[in-house]
Amino acid sequence: MSIRLVVFLLFWPVSVFAQGFAGLGTDAQGFEVPQAGPQFDFPADHGPHPDYRIEWWYLTANLTDVDGTPYGLQWTLFRTALAPGEDAGWASPQVWFAHAAVTTPQAHFATERFARGGVGVAGVQAEPFRAWIDEWAMEGPDFDTLTLTAQGPDFAYDMALQAQGPLVFHGQDGFSVKSAEGQASYYYSQPFYEIAGTLMLPDGPVEVTGNAWLDREWSSQPLSDNQSGWDWFSLSFDDGTNLMGFQLRQRDGTLYSASTWIEADGRTTAYPDGAFAAQPMTQSEVGGRDVPTTWQVQLPGRGVDVRVEALNTQAWMPLSIPYWEGPVVIEGSHTGVGYLEMTGYE
Repeated sequence: MSIRLVVFLLFWPVSVFAQGFAGLGTDAQGFEVPQAGPQFDFPADHGPHPDYRIEWWYLTANLTDVDGTPYGLQWTLFRTALAPGEDAGWASPQVWFAHAAVTTPQAHFATERFARGGVGVAGVQAEPFRAWIDEWAMEGPDFDTLTLTAQGPDFAYDMALQAQGPLVFHGQDGFSVKSAEGQASYYYSQPFYEIAGTLMLPDGPVEVTGNAWLDREWSSQPLSDNQSGWDWFSLSFDDGTNLMGFQLRQRDGTLYSASTWIEADGRTTAYPDGAFAAQPMTQSEVGGRDVPTTWQVQLPGRGVDVRVEALNTQAWMPLSIPYWEGPVVIEGSHTGVGYLEMTGYE
């Protein structure tokens, strides 16, 4: 999502954990910070930005098999910096962290990887595009045509992706504000991938097709220190339109939200704080805590009033820092599928 979870902080000083959700509200500490009016440079900006503290390449996919059974897939590579800039070898201040997951109606599989930058085991190059950690990879001749692989103890996948529409930019031309105090990130997406390939699950291989959504975001202080977590939605409607919306939960009980309406041809409309609303409807016990797994999502400016329900309520990521991430089904004023990420639920 727009701020996406950045659990990289395993590699930061222990004092960081006490400041903001996962340390994302801490001071930028000498790193570059996003500025309004960004001028993106492609393909270079598909690659890393080591002078910013945090960054991610975040892909989710809604899939079905030949019988119509739904599945979800996640592949995420995070970069975090202990200091600005890059050095060769073990002197590199860059740390890489990755998640992969597959969700079925009955099961959820997840795993993670870690690597230090500068020694070749993880990284991103812009052209030809390649993002990798160990044997996991997202790569292709360009950002539109990709292959995707990951392996875990009890699952794997091998997928091919082809973009069917343009990149889209969130907030003010890619400058995505996350708080009333003005914290922000650079944020763009490719929500128009068609995806096909094979899931390798404990019961055997499954051939699947569907659509995928890739988020790119980087910043150095994307949250305010009074924010404790977020609920992020990427919704793909059956009529070809899409909606990205998030709300940041603040410690005083209020919310900060933002959203982007995406037409089928890629034209966008950004909506400010308060225009997008997500209200929990039902809770599930997940990972030893109560987590909302059915939501009412509204964007009145586009006539959106939908029920968003988890395909599998138990899509908990039991990783170094846990969170909920999984596919959802949409009913109401619009129908479709999507993905939901929730962080900060204790």
